[in-house]
Amino acid sequence: MNSKFRINSTNHAEVERKISSPAYYRRYLVMLVISVFSLGTITAQPAPVELSLKDALTYALKANQNARKARLDEENSQYEIDEVRSRALPQVNGSGALNYSPILQLSAIPGELFGGAPGTSTLVAFGQKWNANLGLSFSQTLFDHSVFTGLKAAKTTKEFYRLNSKLTEEQIIEQVATNYYRVLVQRQQVGVVDSTIRNTVKLQQVLQGLFDNGLAKKIDVDRVAVNVSNLRSKRQQLLNAVSLQENQLKFLMGMPIETLIHIPTVNLTAINPQAVPKDDTLDVSGRTEVKVLTTQQSLLEYQRQATKGEYFPSLGFSGNYSYQGLGNNFPVFKGKSSGVNWFDVASLGVTLRVPIFNGLATKARLKQADVSIRKLNEDISSTKLSLSLAYENARTQTNNSIITLDNSKENVELAQQVYLNTQNNYNNGLAPLTDLLTAENSLTEAQNNYSAALLDYRVAEIQVIKAQGRLKSLLN
Repeated sequence: MNSKFRINSTNHAEVERKISSPAYYRRYLVMLVISVFSLGTITAQPAPVELSLKDALTYALKANQNARKARLDEENSQYEIDEVRSRALPQVNGSGALNYSPILQLSAIPGELFGGAPGTSTLVAFGQKWNANLGLSFSQTLFDHSVFTGLKAAKTTKEFYRLNSKLTEEQIIEQVATNYYRVLVQRQQVGVVDSTIRNTVKLQQVLQGLFDNGLAKKIDVDRVAVNVSNLRSKRQQLLNAVSLQENQLKFLMGMPIETLIHIPTVNLTAINPQAVPKDDTLDVSGRTEVKVLTTQQSLLEYQRQATKGEYFPSLGFSGNYSYQGLGNNFPVFKGKSSGVNWFDVASLGVTLRVPIFNGLATKARLKQADVSIRKLNEDISSTKLSLSLAYENARTQTNNSIITLDNSKENVELAQQVYLNTQNNYNNGLAPLTDLLTAENSLTEAQNNYSAALLDYRVAEIQVIKAQGRLKSLLN
């Protein structure tokens, strides 16, 4: 037993010696630092991206897929112009061929040509077994009505895609700004509920203390507890709605959904609603939607002119040059001494094509083009009417929202005053708990109504700015 004790003591001393050594501490320190950094790597969360309205719109115009596709269409329009322009430029092609005929075709020759055998025929092989050919062809359109009309239409096509890209950006600005304000207002509603919960929890604590001292009823304590539970449930629902709305906002911006964002709180008292004068008029001809349709109308007119050009003749110039080698031996690197003959051939020509009758197909296509233009005119008229309606509705909605916003603000102030008076009366035993809870619910409802009125105003304001063609001003 003493021997065992000595062994254990020896082991213990050895362990103490190792622990106290500097090398052990260095190893322990390194492992500790590695563990701390590893833990930080695992638990660290990226900081949320703070988004102002300007930041959200700027990001969306760069990252939104529709905006990028519209810019690609605009870039592609230049390549379409280059393609149409190529039809008016010279066309040059090279060619080459090498043919071998093991068996040459025989042709019948009258016997009179060989003398002494009239009425008979002789089979003779014409040609050479080897035939090599190198050629170059050239063509140039001198006059083609459809080509020159296409060049004019190509420039208009570029303008069409530019306007379409601008229209896409305006639509993105409208959608992102509207959803941005929706998130902002819902966060404001969460703040209202949080404030109500804090006040109700304070009341719950006071009632619990009074109940513990026999100065309050159990039913009052339970009633406040139920109210706190309902408020917390409502808060969770609002947080879920905020999360969904934030995801929708990130989707519209083209931002990865997993990115954390933070929208700064806006001081509601700093918002100064501006009414739109009732006699204010708007010229919708300058709206991008109308410009896109007007440009499309020009394209249809060019298409009609191109179809009409089928009645016109076309004139072209062409030229050909070839260098050929014929012989019974392989013609490459061979000369006359080897039984191979090389010679060149060239030709120049002018081609005139005059349309005479194509079964009235051109006339039918012209009628179809006329119908397309008339239909587009109806679309332009309808779009102008729709834009005027949208502006009138936005102006009416804005002015009504301002009235509702003012009334809601007064209701919040009045509900706040009623709540404070009711709370004071309840503390002095002059009002039942039911009145206090009712006043608290009325205050919460008034604050939420004010937030909803603020959202309605912001949305209507965006529509007015859109109708006035000033959506880009939101980027300033």
